[in-house]
Formats: sequence, structure tokens, C-alpha cells
Amino acid sequence: MFENLTDKLQAVFKRLGKRGILREADVEEVLREIRLALLEADVHYKVVKDFVGRIRERAIGAEITKSLSPAQQVVKIVHAELIETLGQPGRLELKGPAPYVLMLVGLQGSGKTTMVAKLSRHLKKGGHLPLMVAGDTYRPAAIRQLEVLGRQLEMPVYSEGQHVPPPKICANSVREARQRGYDVVILDTAGRLQIDDEMMGELEAVKRAVNPVETLLVADAMTGQEAVNVAAGFNERVGLTGLILTKVDGDARGGAAISMRAVTGVPIKFLGTGEKTDALEVFHPDRLASRVLGMGDVLTLIERAESTFDQEQAEHLERKIREASFDLEDFLDQFQQIRQMGPLSQLLGMVPGLSQMMDDVSPEVTDQQFKRIEAIILSMTPEERRNPRVFNASRKRRVARGSGTTVQEVNALLKQFRQMQQVMKQMGKGKRGLRGVMRLFG
Repeated sequence: MFENLTDKLQAVFKRLGKRGILREADVEEVLREIRLALLEADVHYKVVKDFVGRIRERAIGAEITKSLSPAQQVVKIVHAELIETLGQPGRLELKGPAPYVLMLVGLQGSGKTTMVAKLSRHLKKGGHLPLMVAGDTYRPAAIRQLEVLGRQLEMPVYSEGQHVPPPKICANSVREARQRGYDVVILDTAGRLQIDDEMMGELEAVKRAVNPVETLLVADAMTGQEAVNVAAGFNERVGLTGLILTKVDGDARGGAAISMRAVTGVPIKFLGTGEKTDALEVFHPDRLASRVLGMGDVLTLIERAESTFDQEQAEHLERKIREASFDLEDFLDQFQQIRQMGPLSQLLGMVPGLSQMMDDVSPEVTDQQFKRIEAIILSMTPEERRNPRVFNASRKRRVARGSGTTVQEVNALLKQFRQMQQVMKQMGKGKRGLRGVMRLFG
């Protein structure tokens, strides 16, 4: 989402890195560049003005130290002020008597229905028993969509169809949750293409009927400046307690994330990073600030790995490494687990320094490379995967035809795999285990 902004800020810091000392004229030049980069990224102009003013005060003031280079000094200040602008991390307030009602609001198409399922999955992993509620009676597909998601996740969905008023459905769902022992109720509500009195009146009625502990705005990050106006409008009428930004994995300019918190004063609580129900991140302002500045986000990468990699499989893999019996079957298993963590380009952006090294490589190229490697291995027989030494010229031609690649690409993969086996044998002898494997994949 922040790719363009990150590129522009990186260019500013790169130029600054050539300066020996930081003069006031240099600071003003850098601030102009930062101002333009933020405005082009769709950050609200008032937020930009305040943000740049705070950086100027610190950069020209007494904070400059001789132990840091000009570029390091400015990066340090911009990083700190970006965290300040993004605000404190917001967390769900699940306090008081259960069931806790979470009311999701937002415009049509912002991803509310899918977000109900994502939040339910997230809360279930945290030990809660959530009930999803189909409160959008204006869009028949919304009810069907939530029921399908409920079946996929094996989680309950409360619905009374299209002909019962939403405030009544929501009130009944809370009674149902209380009787059946569900401790969290997550309400899907109707949206419109734009804010109107009828929609807001209905949302106010729902809120009076259920008294939610959280009223969360689900906002599409790709709508730019309009997302800020939407957030302000919803906050004025229904009183928001938190923001959830969706489609942050899309090709957006990213300014909405920086602006919405500053303009509304409402904390961002979650980021939707994809279409799947597990594509949800708890919002961490320091991590997002690091991503914006191209400094990576190792903690989120580790959390994704821990939630994706099966512990039993990890122990099995470590055993095979110690015994020096790691083969292409194992490689394919690990490969597919890494792909479950998200697009490769997104993962690379979380590794400090690697995003700058990949500047000239498009995200599509890296993900296509992943798919080609997977296709080559899947085109092999089980015997070939377990014992790559059996490969001869005719086998390689067959695999290349089956995977839509070339013999040269098959040869390159086999060579890389042999090198990996050698490294793993060394790790097995040194008893470094799975940590070494994770370094290989990182």
C-alpha cells in the first residue's frame, strides 16, 4: 500500500546521505520533499502541515547529534513523528458482562461482511466464542455470503432473512448469544454507496438496541481522501471507537491510514491485508511506520510464520535436517507453507534492507518465480522428488514440458537444491536445527 510513498522517502534520505552535515537549508529542502511525498500519497493536507511542522521543530532544534549521519537523523525524527501521527495501538475493549457486541459499520463495498468473518476467526483463536450476525437485510448476497463464510469456518451465523428490521435482528441475536453461551456478537450492518440520513438513522437505532462495546468503521484504504471524510461522517453520527482499514495490500497511495487516525482521533485497531479470512493484522503503529520508511517489519513476519508453520511439521523437518535426509518433498511442503503467509512481495517488504534491494523487481515477477518453482516440483514423480540423483536428460525434458518451463530452469532449481542440501547437512552437524532453515528461507 505504501510502496510509492516509501520509494519517494527513500530517495529523499538517499540524497541526504551524501551530505556531510545537516544545515537549516538542507532541512527545508528535505521537508519540501516530504511534504510533496505525503500529499501525493493522499495524506490530508492539515495532517501534512502539522506533521512537517513537528519534524522541522525537532530537526532544527537541539535533537541533532553528531553520532548520527544527516540521513539517520532525519529518518529517526520522521519515524518517531510518524508513530505519533498514527497514534497509540487500539485494542478491542472486551470488558463488563458478556456477550460483548461489536458493531461493524461502513460504506457498501468496504469489506464489512468479510471482516465479520475475519474478526470471528481472530477472536476464536484468542479463546472466545463469537456469533456472527447477518444484519444487512438490503443486500441478499450479504446474508448468503456470511452463511457461506460461517460454514467454511465452522462458526455460527444468526440470521432472520430480509424482512425483519435490522435493529430487531441485532437485539434478538444478543439474546440468542446470551442463551447459548456465545461471549462475542459481531454485527454486519447495511452500507450505502455514500453516507445518507436513512442509513445513519438505522445505525443509530441498532446501536440503541444493542449498546455495543465497540463501534468499528470498516474503511477501504484505496478510497484515499474520501475515506477520511467517511470516517469523520460516521464518527459524528454513530460515535466510533475504532477503525479497521481493508485492502491495505492493494495498489493504494496509503494516505488514508496516516490521515484517518489524526483527523478523527479514533484509533486504528486492525488492518485487512487480503481477501482470505486469515488476512487480518492487529495494528501496530511502530511497525507500520517502519514499513512506510522501508525499514521492514520483522515482528509481523515472525507472527505470520508462527501462525502458518505447523509445529509437528517443523519438528519433523528439524529431524530430517539432523539426519541429512531433507528432499524435494520436504522442500515443497515448506514452500507451500511460506506461500500461505501471503504474497512473496509482501513478505520481502518486511525484511529490513531487502525491499530496497528488490526495487527494480516487480511484485509480479517474484510471485511468478514462486509459482514456476512449485510447478517444476509438482511435475516430478514422487521418486524424483525423494531422490533427485535419478534425473537424466529425458526426465528433465519431461518435467520442463509438464511445468511449462525450460530445461535450464529445471537444472537451475536442482543445482540450488543441491546447494541447500549441503548447507542443511552442515546445520545438522552443528545442531542448529530449524533456526538455520528459517534463515535460508528468509
